[in-house]
Amino acid sequence: MPAPVSDSSPSGALVLSSSVDREVVYPIRHEVKPPIARLSISWARGNSFRVSIFKQQCGDNSAGSDDGEVGGQVLEVKIRNGDTEISAAEFRRIAYGSVSPFALLQSRKNMVLGLSKMSMGLSQFNPDGWEYIAEYSKDVSSILGNPKSLPSSAIEDPLEILKKVEEPTCLKAAWELMDVFYADKQSHWWLNERLVDWLAEYDSVLLTRQSTIHSKLFNFQKELDDLQVVEDNPSYWDVISSALAVGWQEIVVKMLRLHGSYQLDQLSNRETENGLVEAVAVLISKMPRMRPELDSGRLGECFKTKPDFTKAWEKWRSQITKLDGSAFWVYCAHVQTREGLRNMLQIILGNVESLSGATCNWMELYISQLLYVRPFTMGLESMYNLAERCMQLKKTSNTDRLMRLMIGILGESTEVVLAECSRGFGPWMVTHAMELLTEESDQVEVLLHEELHDLGGISIEELHRLVYAQVLCSHAFTWQIAPIYLTSCAKQGIGFLETLLYNQPVQHNGMLLKNLEICRLYELDGLSSNIMKIAGVYHWKHGRKAFGVFWLRKARDEVRLNKIALQLFDSVGKSISDESFKQWEGLIELLGSESKNTGGLEFLHKYRDFKKSLHQVHHKGKTTGVVQSAVDSLIALMKNPSTPQRFWLPILNDSLKLIDWHEGPLLNVEQTNLLLNKLQELSMARLRPDFVESDLTPLALSSIRLALAKNLGRAFLEG
Repeated sequence: MPAPVSDSSPSGALVLSSSVDREVVYPIRHEVKPPIARLSISWARGNSFRVSIFKQQCGDNSAGSDDGEVGGQVLEVKIRNGDTEISAAEFRRIAYGSVSPFALLQSRKNMVLGLSKMSMGLSQFNPDGWEYIAEYSKDVSSILGNPKSLPSSAIEDPLEILKKVEEPTCLKAAWELMDVFYADKQSHWWLNERLVDWLAEYDSVLLTRQSTIHSKLFNFQKELDDLQVVEDNPSYWDVISSALAVGWQEIVVKMLRLHGSYQLDQLSNRETENGLVEAVAVLISKMPRMRPELDSGRLGECFKTKPDFTKAWEKWRSQITKLDGSAFWVYCAHVQTREGLRNMLQIILGNVESLSGATCNWMELYISQLLYVRPFTMGLESMYNLAERCMQLKKTSNTDRLMRLMIGILGESTEVVLAECSRGFGPWMVTHAMELLTEESDQVEVLLHEELHDLGGISIEELHRLVYAQVLCSHAFTWQIAPIYLTSCAKQGIGFLETLLYNQPVQHNGMLLKNLEICRLYELDGLSSNIMKIAGVYHWKHGRKAFGVFWLRKARDEVRLNKIALQLFDSVGKSISDESFKQWEGLIELLGSESKNTGGLEFLHKYRDFKKSLHQVHHKGKTTGVVQSAVDSLIALMKNPSTPQRFWLPILNDSLKLIDWHEGPLLNVEQTNLLLNKLQELSMARLRPDFVESDLTPLALSSIRLALAKNLGRAFLEG
C-alpha cells in the first residue's frame, strides 16, 4: 500500500486550482515598508511573472532618513495549475525520459506507414499496433516512477497495516489508469482486478473533501498502538469493512488476526467467536480472482477462464451464504464481533447498502460493485451506467481530477478524456496520452488526425504537440528536446522549429554547435546555412573576425566573404612594416583559396604570397632564391586581372627595393614594360570619376617612375 498523502506544498509558487469557484487571494511576501507608491507586473520566462514594488519617496531626501529600509523589491512568482507534487526538476526528468519512448513509437509508426504504401504484401510485416502501444506505455510508466518500499525492520511488525512505500504521484496514477483501459488490450478480460490493483496503489492520491479508505487505514494505524482491545473499537470494524469492500484481502486478514480471541489466555473462553473470525478470514483468503496470477503475498485463487471462474465463484458464494445462515452466530457473545463479521459477509454477498456504507467516494463504490455485484463483467459492458448509479449514491461537490478522467474514459468520450488530461495534468500528459488513444478505434483516429479549419488547418494531435513543444521551449534546460515533437507535426512543426533555432543565441560556440547538430539530424540544410551566416556576421561585427570568417566559410557565403575581402583591402594597402600584417594574413588564410569567384579573394591570396616574399627579402637579405621568388610574386600579382587598380601603386611602392636592386636588374625588359604600362593605365584612369586615389605622396610616384626607368636601362645594357 502507498504511503499517505503529504499536506506539504513547495514554497515560492502560487497554486491556482481550477476546481475552486470562489476568488482566492494569494499573499506575496516582500520587505518594502508602506506606503507603497507603485506596483508593476510583467511576464518573465516560462510560467512565472515579476512583481516590482516601489516605496513612496519622502519629501526630504536626506541621507539618513531611510537608513536600513528597502526602497523597492522585485519578486518572481511562479504559477502552477494545481499540481504541486511535481517540482521543476522532476518535470525536466520526466520530459527528458519520455523523449526516447515517444521517438521510438513515432519511428515504428512511420515504418508501418511506409510498408503500407508499398506494393508488397503488408500482412507479413505489419504487427498488431497495440503491441507497440503497450511497450510505449510501459516505458513511460517506468519513467514516472515505481513505488519503492521504504527501509523497514527485518522483523515484520504485526501491527503494521500499511506498507511503507514512496508516495505515488497523481500523474502516475492518471497514466496507469489510461494504460488499464487503452494500452494493455490483453488485460481487458480481467479489467475488474486491474482496477482493484490500481485503487490499492493510488487511493491515497484521490483528492476529495471526503476521506478515502486509505486515509481511514492510515488514521487507524496511528491509533492501533494505544488500543488494548481492538474489537471493542468501532473504527476497527469500519476499517476492515472498507478494506474488504475494495478487495484488499491481505489487509483484512491481517487485521482479523489482531482480534482478541486469538490471544492464548482468551482462546478457551471465546472459542466460538474465534472460530467465526477464522472462518471469515479463511473464506476471504480463498476468494476466487479472475486474473492470470497474483504477486507473492497476495491472497486468493486465480482463474484464467470465465467458466472456471464462474464455477469457483458460485461455490465460494454458497459457502459465504451457508456461513451467514449458520446457528453459531447465536453463540457469539461479543456484539461488535458478531455485527462486524456479518456486515463483512453482506459486503461479500454484494449488499449495495453495505458496500455504500463501507466506501468513501463513488470510485471506491464503483470498484466494490465490480468486485462483488458484477464479478463476471468483462470489458466496458455498461460500465458508464454503473458509474452513474455510484455517483448518485455517493454525491460529492468537489470531484477529483482522477475521477473526472475516469468518467471520460468510462463514457468512451475521447474529447472529454483529452480535455481532462489537459486540464488536470498539463500538456505533457495530453501529448503522450494521445498515443494510447490512436489504437482505440477508427473514429478516434479520424478525430485526432483530421485537419480542422478552426485550428488553422492542423489536427488536434498536432495542436497539443505544438503546445507541449512551446512549454519545453520556454525553459533553457528543455528546449533541446522540443525538436523531437516539432518534427512530428507535419503542418507547422518545421516552421516552429526554424523560429526556435533562429532565436537561440549564436555567441556561445557550444549552443551554436548544438543548433547545427539539430539541423543535421533533421536534414535542415538551408536552416543550418542561415544559422552559420548569422553566427559569422555576429562574430565579425563584435570584433571576433576569425570566428566570423570561419562560420561564413562553413556557410559558403561568397557574397559576404567578398565583402569582407573588400574591407581587408584597406589593410592590405599599408606598408610592409605595418604591425597588423600577421592579423590580416591570418584572416586571408581563413578566407580560403577554393572560391570560384575571381574577385577579391583571389587577389588577397596572391598578395599574401607577395607580402611573404617581401618579408623574407627584408629579413634574409640577398639570397638569390628568395629575391627571385619575390620578383615572380610581383609579376604574377600585376598580371592578374583581379588585382584592383587602386593597389597598383602601393604594390610598386613596396617593391622599390626589388625594382632598384643594387646588384643588378631583377626585372627583364618585358617585365619592366609591363609595370610601366600599369603606370600609364593609372594615368588614364585618373580621368574617370570613380577613380580612387592612393594615400601615397607624389614623391613616391616619382620614385617608382625613376626606379623603373633605371631598371629598364640596365636591362637593355645587360640584354
